[in-house]
Amino acid sequence: MYKVEDRQIILSKKEFAIHESLQGNKKVAGVIVDELGDPVIGATITVPGTTNGVISDMNGEFTIEVPQNAEIQVSYIGYTTQTVSTANKTSLHIVMKEDTQSLDEVVVIGYGTMRKKDLTGSVIQIRPENIANENPKTVQDILRGTPGLQVGYDASAKGGGTMQVRGQRSVYTEGSHNNPLLILDGMMFYGELSEINPDDIGQIDVLKDASAAAVYGAKAANGVIIITTKKGKQGKPVINVSTNAGWTQASNYRKRFSPGAYLQHRQDWYEKNTYGVNKETGAYEAYQTGVYANQPGYYTRPEQLSGVSLDAWRGYTTNESGESDLSIWAKRLGFQGNALANLLAGRTVDWGDITYRTGFNQDYNASISGAGEKVNYYFSMGYLKNQGALVSDEYTSMRANMKIDANVTKWLQVGANVNFQDRSDGSLDVDLDYQLRNSPYADYKDEEGNFVQYPLSSEYSQRGYNYEFQRQYLELEKGYTTLNSILTAKVTLPFGITYSFNASPRYQFFYDRYFTSADLPGSDPATRGVNREQAKRFDWSLNNTINWDYTFAQKHHVVLTLVQEAEERQYWKDRIEARNILPSDALGFHNTQNGTKENSSYSTEDTRETADALLARLFYSYDNRYMLTGSVRRDGYSAFGSSNPHATFPSIGVAWAFTNEDFFKWDHIMSSGKLRASYGKNGNRSLDNPYLALANLYAGVGRTQGYINPSGEMEQYRYLMVQRMANPNLQWEKTSSWNFALDFGFLDDRITGSIEYYNMNTHDMIMNQRLPEFTGFSNITTNLGEVNNRGIELSLSTVNINNKTLQWNTTFGFSYNKNEIKHLYYEYEDVLDAEGNVIGRKESDDITNGWFIGQPISTIWNYRVTGIWQKGEAEEAARHGQVPGDPKVANSYTADDVINANGTRTPVYNDNDKEFLGP
Repeated sequence: MYKVEDRQIILSKKEFAIHESLQGNKKVAGVIVDELGDPVIGATITVPGTTNGVISDMNGEFTIEVPQNAEIQVSYIGYTTQTVSTANKTSLHIVMKEDTQSLDEVVVIGYGTMRKKDLTGSVIQIRPENIANENPKTVQDILRGTPGLQVGYDASAKGGGTMQVRGQRSVYTEGSHNNPLLILDGMMFYGELSEINPDDIGQIDVLKDASAAAVYGAKAANGVIIITTKKGKQGKPVINVSTNAGWTQASNYRKRFSPGAYLQHRQDWYEKNTYGVNKETGAYEAYQTGVYANQPGYYTRPEQLSGVSLDAWRGYTTNESGESDLSIWAKRLGFQGNALANLLAGRTVDWGDITYRTGFNQDYNASISGAGEKVNYYFSMGYLKNQGALVSDEYTSMRANMKIDANVTKWLQVGANVNFQDRSDGSLDVDLDYQLRNSPYADYKDEEGNFVQYPLSSEYSQRGYNYEFQRQYLELEKGYTTLNSILTAKVTLPFGITYSFNASPRYQFFYDRYFTSADLPGSDPATRGVNREQAKRFDWSLNNTINWDYTFAQKHHVVLTLVQEAEERQYWKDRIEARNILPSDALGFHNTQNGTKENSSYSTEDTRETADALLARLFYSYDNRYMLTGSVRRDGYSAFGSSNPHATFPSIGVAWAFTNEDFFKWDHIMSSGKLRASYGKNGNRSLDNPYLALANLYAGVGRTQGYINPSGEMEQYRYLMVQRMANPNLQWEKTSSWNFALDFGFLDDRITGSIEYYNMNTHDMIMNQRLPEFTGFSNITTNLGEVNNRGIELSLSTVNINNKTLQWNTTFGFSYNKNEIKHLYYEYEDVLDAEGNVIGRKESDDITNGWFIGQPISTIWNYRVTGIWQKGEAEEAARHGQVPGDPKVANSYTADDVINANGTRTPVYNDNDKEFLGP
């Protein structure tokens, strides 16, 4: 038989088993399965209070000798531990049930994990398997709908969308400045979310408040999204293969005119210039002005004429002998050439059908995972090929992931996580504006079935655009190849101390090969040719972490975390734009050396940035009732000025689990309840250029300066100019945040949720400050302004039905965020009354960028349209400088209106009449 002693399995001699049996023991056999009937491999079966125990085999079966009427305890990770009586039984069938509460109670908080009930900050967890039936195409699809997280929508074949946690923090938007920080398996992730296969994700934790995110102070001002990938589970290998197919159609966009509607549009367009007031009736009607006053119905379709004879209508123009009425009318509407011929012949083209399609999407994934006593592994590969609704929109991606964790000894654990992706990036896009403007009576192909270059014939000055013809002279290969790796080592030391080393080297290669053939009819070879760009990025980050987790007197729980971190990012780019390739460009983008130097250009760009950090975090809990978390992080970044490369980011959070108090007697109704409060400060270092704090030199417009050489001759030399003013005082943008929350659970946590209120101030924003012209610079990058975000969030989850045949859960989320600009440049102006007297001062707005004190960053400031001027309002519309059919604009500011001699008012429209119409 088996025995378990100090986590070791001991095989006892047969004689020993017989000896025990003689003392009144009995042999019990059984099988352990999960709720689906599959065997549970490696479950532990023990007799409580003894060292007697066995482990279920590959079939979930076990045999154990126990005393008469004894109880056995069955346990396995992720399942509820069961106690089973063996009284009067020698055979058992045990069904293990998933411990949902146990699975959900551990969240990733940065440099470690924590039980959800111990949290003092705002953290929300998302488990992708909860929406697996929806087949999320991207990581953003998994996150969409999370309270406090705004996820945009990208309708392209690639999909995805931008993300913001609790609103936009800063007016500076370059360099993904307002995006949350991404953490993949404990390390900063510099790639994009498309590199992560949704099928590989085990859980996602979103750190929303400053207290939770402060441990990542360097880039955590916009929140943190922590992604943890799947691991293998104990037992025999698990193989998963999935195939998903779908279709993409154009949304309910405003379609272009049908042929009939197009003709009506042209008629309306020409008729609009004939409108005026009928002197007899006083009505605003067509054909009342100019020569058209004597030619009623000039642009009217002949079968729709009223009040004028067909012969009179024909007589308005000189027509060809025997010319049809349709031809006469079409010519008056500007038809000529091939468009006129197609109209008369009834030939039309549906440019919408040509431009849009039903795209076919394919997603194939396979994985194999498992775990033994010492090694845990997960391998996966996926291939994605999507077609967008636009005929030009294509996206392909191949992804692979390898994750291994191994227990080398009792005290040493090592692991590796390698993620590979090769993806396309960009397409030869159709120009929607031009393509959909084409006349339905234009040509798409000629009589032989070849695409025509111009849909309209040479009689037209604007001949239209045909994507399929242009596409024949273009070629593109563009994309990324990435290799992201995470290497880990963990040493378990005495007294509850662990040391972890984590390193994450990342390689990214970008390629762009674009060819525009000079064979395109009518093109200029000096402007066509080859673009070849190659860029490489190599990033690495590492951290050393010491963690001490200890419990005193069964009530005092302390977790101390110390972290040292360093990183470096390097980027190299070379670009060639070869033009006028001679003698031929037949080799496409495979030939740049034959480009004419005078028409070609060459450029390079190299960058390097470094960062370091130190962190200390302390968590203390007393009797699972009172919790305190405090942290201090010191960050440094090379992109900031020499005077301020470092900044300190503190945080503190407290919580009270009031349902654990002795005085709380309503736990049969309210099973859990906790109040939380936190404060913290985070930083933002995301910049478009890591050299913003430094002056730089550039060639300007390529001008030259004359110099005398040693021979006394004048020579022209190109000179460099200073493009940017240095700012040694440029520093971190900072966000300070308060968060107050109530977590609750009712009816044994069948109903759970939280209510949160937050208030965040972002100050020292990265902005461009205007400079006087005499400085020689238009602006300087500096720290100015302040933006406030405040709001509430509500999340609610319910378990409605949970039995063997049906599981029904419901989730509900609500969030509200108010964004407000508090300060910009701290420049003030006088406030004047109607007579021009100064009655106060206020901070100036930035009208050019659309930023206004007291308004959201994205506010809409424009004229308010109240309707459309109608025919009966012609006289009133004229006073506003408009005619019936024009938008009716509110005259919000009247102080500068013109008062006419007869006492009437003529409105004057300017910025004073614009209003704030919404965020």
